[in-house]
Amino acid sequence: MVRGTGGVLPEGLAEAIRGTAGDIAAVLRAAPGANGAQGHGAGLSVPRSAWTLGEAAAHLAQANALMADLAAGRERPYGDGSPGGLAEANELALAAFAEREPGALAEMITAQAEAFLASVEERDPDGLLSAPLGAMRPAVLGSYLLTHMLGHGYDLALAVGRPHMLDARRVDLTLPFMIEAMPRVTDPAAVAGLTARFAVRLRSGPSFGVVVTDGEVEVTHEPPARPDCTILTEPVAFLLLGLGRVDPWPVIARGKALGWGRKPWLAPRFPRLFRAP
Repeated sequence: MVRGTGGVLPEGLAEAIRGTAGDIAAVLRAAPGANGAQGHGAGLSVPRSAWTLGEAAAHLAQANALMADLAAGRERPYGDGSPGGLAEANELALAAFAEREPGALAEMITAQAEAFLASVEERDPDGLLSAPLGAMRPAVLGSYLLTHMLGHGYDLALAVGRPHMLDARRVDLTLPFMIEAMPRVTDPAAVAGLTARFAVRLRSGPSFGVVVTDGEVEVTHEPPARPDCTILTEPVAFLLLGLGRVDPWPVIARGKALGWGRKPWLAPRFPRLFRAP
């Protein structure tokens, strides 16, 4: 049984962070060339990315270390708070970090996830911590860490040809971050002139609302009373769409996302209103 975090993290989040880090480590250890074995796994291509497996794993190790520092209350300036600034900071950090061996990076990823969990226990649940996308409460920062690991863990699993580690329970635990981050990662060009009310429902799970008023975005924990478009999506598909890992139309064609209401044509447009950080 996973020890609680003193009420700082919601139920199940610490277990999900630890379990996801462990699953990612298992994927990396299965890569050709991990731990000195024969092969060149570090150079494998990552789908939908310019990074190799070694670079993506190095980024994860660095990001987990960053999150552990933030959970400990250390100031770590990282980008300018925008998706573009974050991407630039990622590239600069990656260029200054030489490790690319999958096995070594697996150890770093799990160790820094544990360091995050140890540090976050000491935080005030209502206090704000510095984060790359702006100040967040500790529970939201934990949800951010989980979301980030799931997105890149999915990429690594595809690169190695292993099953991914996303499931409905873990996706539910990403919602605190997703709801808070969405207004911060809105694509100004995509929402320009748009006014629409969305109800977003995860199949057999939670729901939330997104209200766009002439390009201004508000995300609410409850769906709006009279949405223009209701989107029902399978949880894993929701996260992959939100993180830009899959395209809307194939997901809709497979029945994993449905849209209806006065303006159902807005459903496939919805993921493109945001820029994945």
